Amino acid sequence: MGYYDDHASQKRQRKERTLGRTIFASVTGGVIGALGVVSMLPVLLDWGLYINNEETSPQQEVSVETNTAVQTNQVEYEKIQTNITSAVENVSEAVVGVVNIRSGSNSLFDPRGAQGDQEAGTGSGVVYKKENGKAYIVTNAHVIDGATKVEVSLVDGTRVEAEVIGSDALTDLAVLTVNDANINQVAIFGDSDAITLGEPVIAIGNPLGLEFFGSVTQGIISGKERVIPVDINQDGQPDWEADVIQTDAAINPGNSGGALVNLRGEVIGINSMKIAQSRVEGIGFAIPITSVIPIIEDLEQHKEVQRPFMGVGLASLSDVPLEAQRATLKLPEEVTSGIVVTGVEAMSPADKAKLQEYDVIVKLDDQEIKDSLSLRKYLYNQKNIGDKMKVTYYRNGEMNEVEMTLVKQMF
Repeated sequence: MGYYDDHASQKRQRKERTLGRTIFASVTGGVIGALGVVSMLPVLLDWGLYINNEETSPQQEVSVETNTAVQTNQVEYEKIQTNITSAVENVSEAVVGVVNIRSGSNSLFDPRGAQGDQEAGTGSGVVYKKENGKAYIVTNAHVIDGATKVEVSLVDGTRVEAEVIGSDALTDLAVLTVNDANINQVAIFGDSDAITLGEPVIAIGNPLGLEFFGSVTQGIISGKERVIPVDINQDGQPDWEADVIQTDAAINPGNSGGALVNLRGEVIGINSMKIAQSRVEGIGFAIPITSVIPIIEDLEQHKEVQRPFMGVGLASLSDVPLEAQRATLKLPEEVTSGIVVTGVEAMSPADKAKLQEYDVIVKLDDQEIKDSLSLRKYLYNQKNIGDKMKVTYYRNGEMNEVEMTLVKQMF
């Protein structure tokens, strides 16, 4: 028994000695640590690591889980930069809003009750040049159609009055100028002939009006060299065929006149039309920039697009009943397409070439002409003012040829 008591006593003595050493070491370490903190306090303050427990800075937030200070408002996130964001930066400020303003009637008897100037619609435009204190803007002709005044809304919200230099309904293009004082960016034109199917593109404009100023949508090139019939006078018959770029980038009302941009930040098209049918979604169109350039150059120089002129009224042979084709026009059975001359303007190239009413044109030079649309396209795309052109036609059942010299369009 004594062995066990004696052993327990020894163990208690060893424990007491060990506890004493531990307490002494702890107290000593605490004193040394406190002295170290005091000595390092100036350095800690310089590093911004000292925290006052009684008063937390409003710039700091204490984490409940870790009880450590998290400086949330001092975190700077790196700006995300991609090909798309870079392209948008290159051109976004060059895309402006275009406002069509029409003068209302001041009469109390006006059924619409319009008084003074009224906004008739909004669209978009692209600044493409600054010269002699003016900034030049290309937009769609239908955006400014019927306007008594046109205003341009800039990216900073400033509105300035614009001068209409000229417009062309056939290609749906127009040129405006404004004072360039607040214009800081000019768009760069790319090469729309070099685009490829599936190439990413960006549409920039003002869908639904200026409240959505500078909206950006992304898509791809869905089709090249698409041909879309255009009915300018709304008579149900196409007056022109527009060569356009097809894209699935969203183009909504207000986007007309805006920019279609490649990933280099170059404008490759001017947004113009959208098929708005319940069964069709995601089909938008833009006028290729290679087609835009000669039109805006003509508008700048002449305030109109100068096209060659024949001086005839036209009707497609397909619109003439078969009985009239045989009895009145006396056409051979093998002639099934062509253009019927419905009138000849005095002193025009057609008049000088002795063309007459009811002549049926079947060829210009060696190009077969099937309808009025194909005649306009050949005349406007292949011939210039002052060119000579051979015309093949039928009169009273006999084929004839005549040459005429084209002149400037008279209207």
